[in-house]
Amino acid sequence: MQLDINGLTPAAFLAQYWQKKPLVIRQGFKHFQDLVSPEELAGLAMDELVESRRVYQQAGQWHAEFGPFDSYEELGERDWTLIVQALNNWLPDAEALIQCFDFIPRWRFDDVMVSYATPGGGVGPHIDLYDVFICQGSGRRRWRVGDRGPHREFAAHPALLHTEAFEPIIDTELLPGDILYIPPGFPHDGITLEESLSFSVGYRTASAKDMVSALADHLSEHDLGAQQIEDPDRQISSRSGCVDKADLARLRTQLTQVLNDDLVSEFSGRYLTQSKCALDLPDESLDITQDEVLAWLDEQPLIRLGGLRCLYFEISLVKGIVFINGERYQLPAEFAEVIPLLCDGSLLSKAALAPWLNNAEFRAQLTEWVNLGYWYFDDLSDGDDE
Repeated sequence: MQLDINGLTPAAFLAQYWQKKPLVIRQGFKHFQDLVSPEELAGLAMDELVESRRVYQQAGQWHAEFGPFDSYEELGERDWTLIVQALNNWLPDAEALIQCFDFIPRWRFDDVMVSYATPGGGVGPHIDLYDVFICQGSGRRRWRVGDRGPHREFAAHPALLHTEAFEPIIDTELLPGDILYIPPGFPHDGITLEESLSFSVGYRTASAKDMVSALADHLSEHDLGAQQIEDPDRQISSRSGCVDKADLARLRTQLTQVLNDDLVSEFSGRYLTQSKCALDLPDESLDITQDEVLAWLDEQPLIRLGGLRCLYFEISLVKGIVFINGERYQLPAEFAEVIPLLCDGSLLSKAALAPWLNNAEFRAQLTEWVNLGYWYFDDLSDGDDE
């Protein structure tokens, strides 16, 4: 799968469009094939671990329901949409789509959302707080996108926040392989013209409010930030009820000194690698030995689990620190060079891992991750090995 952004380089797209203005990308994917069929999507929406919802209109009223679902007959043949979040957590083929946008770092990535809609189906005019690349699969959809502005939002349903009518700056049909990029804050509305599928690759960041709240929990859990203000140079005060500029500076310093690079990376690494949706992990740790991992690596690469979040920071890479699925792992410093292999790609071959496989400690750590289901082998055809 190869992405063509209207002939733009990724650098030119970031400079001209990213978080600035929407863009219609014609035939961004030539010969695009749906990642999943409507029937397969309906099957996923039957699973209680999969986050799904359906949105529809009846008698001019909007409705939204959350899965799992086992029937759609009552909805008829028009005006409804089935949405599944985090398709990449359940469908390995979604990784190829995500990789096309890897000029944006994975810590910004949210998920791949898939939407199946019947004619007239949509979710209504709304504003998102994240960047999204809407990749059209089979069928056609008409999209209208308005400009940023003070648009009034209202609840069309307790689970649907809509926006008032807007004047479009884009009004177009997407055909299979076309892409619509929409930055945060631009109102938009998509209406299906014929039975169709679309695959949305979303990028978001947490709000400062959410980050600060989670940071407070992190400080408390790890007993950090307990230092108190010291002021041995205090001067006499004539206004006992006043916090003067010097004391305000002391308060600011107390807070900012806590937020050094080590703390921010430690907290952010854990926070950013937590998956908001369920992962397809085994219920219990698998019983796989180091020897079996090495033997299977002779035959095939390890594959990173779809939706697994792992990242590293430049400032702590040389220390061997890597964050995976909300946990911090401290590897020996001599393993630092393997960390980009873990986080930058989805496959781990024996050749790539060869410099570290002779080390018992690394083999043990790799085997632990395999037993947790973080990396897996696609085909264990030998029944004795399964």
